[in-house]
Amino acid sequence: MPRWSFLTLILLLGAAPLAAQTARTAPTATAVRVTVGIRIDGRLDEAAWRSAPVLDGFVQSEPVEGQPVSERTEARILFDRDALYVGVWLYDREPGAIVVGETRRDAGVSDADAVSLIIDTFLDRQNGFVFATTPAGIEYDGQVTREGQGGSGGQQRQQRGAGGGFNLNWDGSWDVATSRDGEGWYAEFRIPFSTLRYGKGGAQRWGLNIARNIRRRNEESFWAPLPRQFDLNRVSLAGDLVGLEAPQQRLLSVTPYALGSARKDYVTGAPVRSVAEFGGDAKVGITQGLTLDLTVNTDFAQVEVDDEQVNLTRFALFFPEKRPFFLENAGTFAVGTPQSVEMFFSRRIGIQSGQAVPLQGGGRVTGKIGNYTVGLLNLQADELSVRDDSGAPVRVAPPTNFAVGRLIRDFPNRTRIGAMVVNRVNTDDGAEFNRTYAVDGRLGIGAPLTLDAYAARSETPGVTTGDYAYGIGGAYTSRDWSITGSMREVGSAFNPGAGFLPRSSYRYRAARISRNVRFPNVTWFREWRPHVQYNEFIGLDGLSETRLIHIDGHFEFANGAFFQLPAFNLTRESLRTPFTISPGVVVPPGTYDNAEWGFAYNTNLSAPVSLQGRIDIGGFYTGHRAGTGSTLNVRVGRTFASSLRGDYYDIRLPEGHFTTVLWRLRTAYSFTPRVYLQTLLQYNRQSETFSSNIRFGWLNTAGTGLFLVFNNIDNTGTFARTALPEGPLERAFLVKFTRQLNLGS
Repeated sequence: MPRWSFLTLILLLGAAPLAAQTARTAPTATAVRVTVGIRIDGRLDEAAWRSAPVLDGFVQSEPVEGQPVSERTEARILFDRDALYVGVWLYDREPGAIVVGETRRDAGVSDADAVSLIIDTFLDRQNGFVFATTPAGIEYDGQVTREGQGGSGGQQRQQRGAGGGFNLNWDGSWDVATSRDGEGWYAEFRIPFSTLRYGKGGAQRWGLNIARNIRRRNEESFWAPLPRQFDLNRVSLAGDLVGLEAPQQRLLSVTPYALGSARKDYVTGAPVRSVAEFGGDAKVGITQGLTLDLTVNTDFAQVEVDDEQVNLTRFALFFPEKRPFFLENAGTFAVGTPQSVEMFFSRRIGIQSGQAVPLQGGGRVTGKIGNYTVGLLNLQADELSVRDDSGAPVRVAPPTNFAVGRLIRDFPNRTRIGAMVVNRVNTDDGAEFNRTYAVDGRLGIGAPLTLDAYAARSETPGVTTGDYAYGIGGAYTSRDWSITGSMREVGSAFNPGAGFLPRSSYRYRAARISRNVRFPNVTWFREWRPHVQYNEFIGLDGLSETRLIHIDGHFEFANGAFFQLPAFNLTRESLRTPFTISPGVVVPPGTYDNAEWGFAYNTNLSAPVSLQGRIDIGGFYTGHRAGTGSTLNVRVGRTFASSLRGDYYDIRLPEGHFTTVLWRLRTAYSFTPRVYLQTLLQYNRQSETFSSNIRFGWLNTAGTGLFLVFNNIDNTGTFARTALPEGPLERAFLVKFTRQLNLGS
């Protein structure tokens, strides 16, 4: 690794203790102890609510930053020995115009009226728990790390996977209820202390912010005011919660499961295989802020299947983590550049060649000790064998142990330094192993500027050179400007064996500048965002492998509708070897410079019917590409939601002409916020498969409950094209019941 990159990282990490929190005046909320029970019904009619101090003075960040919220909003906070209670009065002079949203757990809250809380229990001003609801009374929760930002050179405002800045798939155990009348709507939260993690029992001082979304005006307001360029995840600008006393409790819960399944493999012709399995997880509080999670015979039958993707590149696609065991505090283990250079990627555990590998069990310790964030993980995966055409077993994966150690030191103003070690070893043959060592850091300078850096080295038997990676990035975000820049280098032999690395042996550089232009006197128009972007992958031999120059302007309307001027892209792809982009279509080696136009759009996504997507037209390798990826969304009341996604590209090259087609139909019917029926139907012409996933869920708490799941995969192509029999490939029906049992005090 070049010497200057080490020096840059050392300077960045060495400056961490000098970072100072930006001066600000934060509001303070006081929680009041109650001794009588609070009934969670959304009515807020107990006398205790009337005696608590009122939190008001909500301030808009959108559409007019700094103006008072357009509708009266009040909140009050109570607590008893077991839980924190938050009541919010969301008055509305037009109650008939309230956008109720879907009745489905973790349905998006940005396209409905909503109230959201973020609680920073360690007061580290970087991490927090999010709880939100809509007038439909849904449970929406997640974990925020790094104030919702991703790694070096990138910011991820939201993702459904485990890494990155916001983890929506985390499911806590809590309750919420809402009600409506002629004056507006009301929300009542009960958040058990056992769901939260905090330093120690006794008097607490936590970070807190509360957001209200009035969707018909596309308005967002906060109790602790935020500049419009930030969202609720900006914990460093949250207010304070005082007066609260939390118990020094003994956290102990077990979540056993029972699973029955029947599976038919049509490829091998084996008879129907019926299985009954038992296993579960346990959660043990080592200290008030440090938690041990244990798992035995881990199963993820209830997890939604992955979305199909069309791949027209030479590199592996990224699929987010959705499995429950890996989700809590998953951001602790995030090091590197999200979706590009990830030192640890939990989907490498228990999945091999697209097939599930049995997990015997393991454990994880995560949490905080003072100003340090700690993460330890150890899991043992069993071997996986499949039968070939003759029926003989073929080993796909050996028994493998995965171990990760992570330590982070937090400083004020979004600043931190950390280190991580990842080990992957074949437990049948200890000489077959892979290790990754990494250090990383973040430096916050005032409110707008953030710098990131990381450096890593992998260790693989027989490899002595080129086994390194590093990245440096910065982001400046103000009301009017967004400027980012980053660079990274990945050695020719860098191999994070338990991470994600779609390409290696390159240098990368990127820059982006965007201007936010407002028109205060035009009520129907919100913002124009002209921007220019450049990024390029350059091989270590100097060859420009991939390059993009992007010139664009985004137009956002007051109701949330959006379109872009036809974006103009200058692209480059260089092939060192022939690339089979589709069966029978081989692009020869060479450097291909092209120009293309892109158009993205969405209508008002809070409307019962909405449309979103993009269109691309232009040069592509040796020829031309034209196509679209568009989604039609339909919502009927609060109970039914459906989306139909179509991806179609017509690709005409001198080497051959082909089209890619991907259809995805997703439907959800919610009988109540905790009882639902969901379907996902997908057709992919590239793989020539049709798949269906049908799930019925009757949830209890924290994602547990009764699940009925049907999975089906059909081959729609001929045997000559796919080397698989035409017709059904696999069908499975599963019944799973899981229940969380709280045994602590």
